[in-house]
Amino acid sequence: MKLNVMYFARYREALGLDREQIEGVFSSIEALRSHLLQRGSVWGVLAESNLMCARNEDLCRLDEPLTDGDTVAFFPPVTG
Repeated sequence: MKLNVMYFARYREALGLDREQIEGVFSSIEALRSHLLQRGSVWGVLAESNLMCARNEDLCRLDEPLTDGDTVAFFPPVTG
């Protein structure tokens, strides 16, 4: 499975990148997030309980299933 992963706002700033491709088998966005958290250090920013996510440009929950070619976006809550 190949996924396109995008990071926005303070996540992009903390991680020093705005997107990457990741290969692996991930049953859900939560499984992908757990994989990213294992990178340690600055990746801990993705452990925030109020993190928001989208799959293929649709807002979703962390238990959203993933399929090959999906685009996943992580971003902090929007205020305003």
